[in-house]
Amino acid sequence: MRYGMATGLIALTISAGMVGIRVRAATLTTPEQTEFVYVGTMQSQIGTLRFDTVTGKLTALGPAAQGLKSTWVEAHPTLPILYAVDDDATKEGSITAYAVDRENGALTRINASLTGGHGTTFLRFDIPSMTLLGANYNSGSVSSVAVNRDGSTGPLVSTLAETGSGPNRRQASAHAHSVAIDPSGRYALVPDLGADRVFIYRFDRQTRVLSQDDAPISHAFVAPPGSGPRHIAFSLDGRFVYLLTELSAEIMVLRWDASKGQLTLMQSLPTSSQDFQGVKSGAELALSHDGRFLYVGDRGENALVVYRVDPQSGELAFVQRIASGGEKPWGLAIDSSGKWLLVANQRSGKVNVFGIDRESGMISDTGQSADIPSPTSVAFVK
Repeated sequence: MRYGMATGLIALTISAGMVGIRVRAATLTTPEQTEFVYVGTMQSQIGTLRFDTVTGKLTALGPAAQGLKSTWVEAHPTLPILYAVDDDATKEGSITAYAVDRENGALTRINASLTGGHGTTFLRFDIPSMTLLGANYNSGSVSSVAVNRDGSTGPLVSTLAETGSGPNRRQASAHAHSVAIDPSGRYALVPDLGADRVFIYRFDRQTRVLSQDDAPISHAFVAPPGSGPRHIAFSLDGRFVYLLTELSAEIMVLRWDASKGQLTLMQSLPTSSQDFQGVKSGAELALSHDGRFLYVGDRGENALVVYRVDPQSGELAFVQRIASGGEKPWGLAIDSSGKWLLVANQRSGKVNVFGIDRESGMISDTGQSADIPSPTSVAFVK
């Protein structure tokens, strides 16, 4: 990257058939303290920010891609490549790969692959198999898409769809909401908001194929009726799973048995405060880099909740509840330094920066923020 003072506007063309978009240049300091932040939105565009990991300052660079309903963005773990979904439920979903210009943050479309489902709303990159796993909300399915060595998306490998329903009006059918590969690499866990289940599938890292477990009895975890499982994360040692429900706004601690492909409930805590009377809505969770703390976004109460993780039992202990800095905290992510938590407050159209005390796990609002229309997810690219 070239560093120093730069002024004016940098024009870039995203891809054939897409309009040219202009991104503002900004002052940089050193490569070690600078990251680009890409923000998925509900406005058919991807927002771009420049983030200083020393000061916590955010600089808005403008939209970097337009045309698709990219509510979820995911970064390649080693290459300067960003992946974005098309969450348009009226057509088959897709994953688009973009090359990141490390000098100015511009995105250039590389290619795209279909997912075999509708309403692709979440991505997970599995590094050992070089696979993108996508959750297709509207069709209640999960897909595996190959990733080529150069970071471009390859062919759709497999898609599995489920059926199911629940008592809530939003649970008329299955709605896969996220996916995680267990540390053994043999299973894919898929929280389904509509079916009140965490479905458990076989995953072959050699072939990238998702398949139904051949056990005579389903190993799917059955969540309480009307809870609406949303997002999931494994503990660093892989023994525990943290499941956030959307409709009941609960965080559940589950023991993971990789030998049986089975989840067992150990603890369940409400993320909403005791006197909250509004509509509950759990949104997102993120584990600290050292695995000692769990951060949860609660949309219903416009709050962030911090929990301490017991390293032996995996159980959670409440640490802090703090306002999210805006309305409807939809997505959140921790930067590579582990010192900062960025929160996408969808309704208020802001991405807010919180500092993390890595000893206590507590967070504080830095007052730093950037305007992004309807932000829903956050991804970092160095």
